[in-house]
Amino acid sequence: MNEQAAREVAMVRVIEMADRKFEILSEDDRRFASRAARELAQWQAAHAGTEPKPDHFLAQRAGQILNRLRERFPGFAKLHQWPRRLGILSMGLPVLALLLGVVMHRITDPHRVDLLSAPLLLIIGWNLLVYAGMLVWPLRSLTRARNFKVDISHLLRLGRARLPRKLRQVLSGALITFVAEWTQLSGKLTAARVGRTLHLAAALFALGAALSLYAQGYLAQYVAGWESTFLDAGQVHALLAALFKPAMLVFQLQGFSIADIESLRFGQPAPVVGGARWVHLYAATLVLLVVLPRTVLAGVAHFRARKLSQNFPLDLNQPYFQKLLTSLGGTPGTLRVLPYSFSVDEARDKGLNTLAGLLLGEQARLMLRPRLDYGEEPQDALRDFNPNDGNATLTAVLFNLAATPENENHGVLLDYLVHTSKRGIAVLIDESSYLERVGAQAGGRARLAERMALWQQFCSFHKTPANFVNLLNPGAYSHEAGLALSATV
Repeated sequence: MNEQAAREVAMVRVIEMADRKFEILSEDDRRFASRAARELAQWQAAHAGTEPKPDHFLAQRAGQILNRLRERFPGFAKLHQWPRRLGILSMGLPVLALLLGVVMHRITDPHRVDLLSAPLLLIIGWNLLVYAGMLVWPLRSLTRARNFKVDISHLLRLGRARLPRKLRQVLSGALITFVAEWTQLSGKLTAARVGRTLHLAAALFALGAALSLYAQGYLAQYVAGWESTFLDAGQVHALLAALFKPAMLVFQLQGFSIADIESLRFGQPAPVVGGARWVHLYAATLVLLVVLPRTVLAGVAHFRARKLSQNFPLDLNQPYFQKLLTSLGGTPGTLRVLPYSFSVDEARDKGLNTLAGLLLGEQARLMLRPRLDYGEEPQDALRDFNPNDGNATLTAVLFNLAATPENENHGVLLDYLVHTSKRGIAVLIDESSYLERVGAQAGGRARLAERMALWQQFCSFHKTPANFVNLLNPGAYSHEAGLALSATV
């Protein structure tokens, strides 16, 4: 699945999850989109002599739904495409860097080649520092893991300000959520593109500086020299010899002695002419240490971005996708439930089966694990349990709303599951028994809302969004779009 298709599929997923009450997309809209996409995917597969591909089906279905939304909401037609400002930046920044490199030398004396030119030394030194940082950065795994997982509240505020006011609240909220989620999903692709732009800009900036040296040399007579308050000729010679050594070896350029350096000190009785030699040394050093490495790095980043763009890593094992793919002939999904200090009776067991069908399709199966006892250590209780074994489409831990969440018990279990599961953990909180107890009492609804808010805050603290269900009436909440998971890959 390419980037454009993945973007549309991810957008439709967020919209459907937000539109749980079918305010903007009816059940008929979704069924029609699934049926049309399935027929088209099967026709394409039959024409190619292969099996229907899940990514083709999901992309066609997303296209059907987005077309329907564009017809109903004219303002949405201008917003469903992700802004391509990064493309403008990727072209404009390198061009600007080239121009800045060209004009940089004109800031200094245009008739003088300073052997200790601060701008040229800064360009070379900064790039060497960048190379060293690139070697060290992969070792900082914790820092690297947080790339592009920054606070995106400013993106949400910006998105909310730019949305047309005539959009339905559900749709505008979904688009804001999509901006946040897509920022995370496309982090690696964005990093590759930003890296490509920065490497190319650095290469062109250095190239512009080198070209500026030569262009000015055709219009003016350079006077070569140096001056320093703290450095003597020997120290300057050592510095320049180390700096220019790679260029002298590769391009077979003429070297220089301490006496040569001493004779070039500004303030001598007669100015020393002969800047061409030093122009060649600086230009060759810029090409060798900056232009060529940065161009290679830009090429590597370009191929990485192209690969990610053509094969975008969208996780299709999420319950939302598994339910849709079941209609394409995929394997029925399985909901695995771990009840914690919760005895599931026959009525609630039927509710869990119904919930599995709502989440993962009519043919979905339920895998009910043995109850986890209150206060039991997760490592001991789940010794034979592997959340990543692939036996279940979705793994969920089941709590009772009547219980008060405790960090030392419920929280320890959630933290253990979140850290051991690579595909995310869903949290189900059954309200049925608590509703039976307080629903008919005075102020019962307020108490129910307070308890739900408490669980929401608790689950949010443990990085596991709360999903409230009523196992005696599974249809009380709409699960058409799926559950919120503790992690999205």
